[in-house]
Amino acid sequence: MALRRALHFVFKVGDRTSTATFYRDVLGMKILRHEEFEEGCKATCNGPYDGKWSKTMVGFGPEDDHFVAELTYNYGVGEYQLGNDFLGLTLQSSQAVSNAKRLGWPLTEVGEAVYLTRAPGGYPFYLVDKEQPHSDPVQKVCLGVSDLQRSTHYWTTLLGMKVVEKNEEKKTVLLGFADTHCKLELHDNGGTVDHGTAFGRIAFSCPREQLPDLEALMKKENQKILTALVSLDTPGKTTVEVVILADPDGHEICFVGDEAFRQLSKVDPEGNKLLDKAMAEDKSDEWFAKHNRQKAAA
Repeated sequence: MALRRALHFVFKVGDRTSTATFYRDVLGMKILRHEEFEEGCKATCNGPYDGKWSKTMVGFGPEDDHFVAELTYNYGVGEYQLGNDFLGLTLQSSQAVSNAKRLGWPLTEVGEAVYLTRAPGGYPFYLVDKEQPHSDPVQKVCLGVSDLQRSTHYWTTLLGMKVVEKNEEKKTVLLGFADTHCKLELHDNGGTVDHGTAFGRIAFSCPREQLPDLEALMKKENQKILTALVSLDTPGKTTVEVVILADPDGHEICFVGDEAFRQLSKVDPEGNKLLDKAMAEDKSDEWFAKHNRQKAAA
C-alpha cells in the first residue's frame, strides 16, 4: 500500500473566473494543465452531466509530489448546492493569508494562526499562517462521515490507509498512505452525510496491476463500485485506467493506474494560457444575460 498516493480533490465550479482568481491570486497556486471536452466523462469526472465541460488542475507543484485541486466546469451550470460532505482543505502558507488580506478576500480567524476562507461556491479552506514549506503546503482534506468507526475500517482495512492520529474529543481520525503525503481526515458529523449537488471526489494512484484486485475486493466485500475498471481518453494525451468507488457514506473515490497517470499529469507550460483563452472565449454569461436568463443551478 506504500505505493499508493493521494493525488487531488475534484471540485465543481460554477464561476471559472472568480475561481481562477481564488486559486491563483489568493492561494498562490499554479495552473498545472487545462483541458476542454465536448462531452461528459465516462467515469463522471464532471458529475452527472453529458455536455461540454473543462478540467483545470491547480496546485503548488506537480502531482508527482503535490496534492492538487481538479476544477471541473460544466458549461451552462452556474451554481451547485453544498452539502456537509466536504469539510475543508488545510494548507500552510502565510503568503496566502497575506494575499487574502491584500485582495479583501474574507478571512475568519478560527484558531491560533489558522484562518477560514471560502473558494467561490462556498468550499471551505483553512489557511495556516506560517511560512510555506518547501514540500507540499497542502496538509489534509477533511470529509464528513456518519459513523467514524465504520468509515475508519473501510479506509484502513479495505483501502490500506494508516491511522496517523485519533482525536476522541473532536471525533476525527487522520489517515494517510505515507508520512510525506497529504492526509485524509474523517470527521464524525453525528448524522447523515448530505452530498448536495456539489459533491466532489478524492483521487489516489496505485500501480496499474492493483486496479483489478481492488475492484475484486470491493465486489467480494459487497462495497459500492460506481465505475468498474475503465479506460479514460484525453485528446492527444495518455489513456489512463480508473476504478471509481464509494465509501459507506457515498464519498466518491477514484483509483487510477499510476504509471500512465504520471504521463498524463505532467505539467503543461501552456496551461495558464489555455485556461485564460477558454475563459475569454466562454460567452455563456453574456448569452444568458442577453436573454435575461440565469444559468442552471444544479
